[in-house]
Amino acid sequence: MANQDNLDSIRNQIDNLDLQIQDLINQRAAVAKEVAKIKLEEDKDAFFYRPEREAAILKRIQKRNKGPMGDEEMARLFREIMSSCLALEQPMKVAYLGPEGTFTQAAALKHFGHSVITVPMSSIPDIFRDVESGTAHYGVVPVENSTEGVINHTLDTFITSSLFICGEVMLRIHHHLLSQESDLSAVTKVFSHQQSLAQCRLWLDRNLPDAEQITVGSNAEAARMVLGISNSAAIAGEMAAELYQLKGLARNIEDEPNNTTRFLVIGRQKAGPSGEDKTTLLCATRNVAGGLGALLEPLAKHGISMSRIESRPSRQGNWDYVFFIDIEGHQDDKNVKEALNDLKIETRYFKVLGSYSYAVL
Repeated sequence: MANQDNLDSIRNQIDNLDLQIQDLINQRAAVAKEVAKIKLEEDKDAFFYRPEREAAILKRIQKRNKGPMGDEEMARLFREIMSSCLALEQPMKVAYLGPEGTFTQAAALKHFGHSVITVPMSSIPDIFRDVESGTAHYGVVPVENSTEGVINHTLDTFITSSLFICGEVMLRIHHHLLSQESDLSAVTKVFSHQQSLAQCRLWLDRNLPDAEQITVGSNAEAARMVLGISNSAAIAGEMAAELYQLKGLARNIEDEPNNTTRFLVIGRQKAGPSGEDKTTLLCATRNVAGGLGALLEPLAKHGISMSRIESRPSRQGNWDYVFFIDIEGHQDDKNVKEALNDLKIETRYFKVLGSYSYAVL
């Protein structure tokens, strides 16, 4: 009886805390609506989402968290609160590589929260066009996988786009073999995106060596297709499994246990400094000996670390290349600004694609 009384007392504490939490969330929402009112009075086309501010808030939440809830889990809860409050200010549309149920959609929801409106697009250039036209407020595009490297189509689209990178998302990728069949031995065809097939190559060779591997536009499209094809399976994620109600014949079939994809958030406005930022550059060297060295020298001179460099054909001539470079710091930081000014002199083409906060979650 004493244990029951103690349990009832604890449950009452939980109920009282829930009431306080609910009241505080609604207070926050009311303040958010006031922010929207002030912004609209100043500018009817105002941007309500401030990526650098959200990143800074989430980082502060993680640093001051004392548990027992984990830092990332606490930040995810606040992300959803912030997403719901932002939706009261302005319903936000985010374009992603569709159809519904892709990893790109999962990345968009991880970054923006579940109160945004996600809009599926059929290709990466379509995402860029949708954001450029203002039909979508932001877009999310895949750019790099830890196993298979960069997504060249995304890099190529940046060359001609006017959009800015204003955020990044790191998504741990778990691939599942999904099907209507009940047994692995019944599978004779495997549908998936070419990247996913490559990321599961060893598992497929071991477990389905005779199955035909068929490349399609996305993992979610693969999941949709197997609904009407017997003896088939799709490699896709949890969202696609739930959406199309497919059985999981095998889980986590990716060859690399730490398989992660990096996504970029693209928008029409620049992101301000958050305190922990990186900057992505697009450069072309002069066609002279030591051109690449001259490109990198200003970074070393000003003590700036480079975390990534990729070359791509410029499409303006044979053997003509541009370089995508990630550096630490924001373009408004004094040392970064000085380095970029020097870099412009050493290049025949130079463009800052964006400065943005390191991925928080």
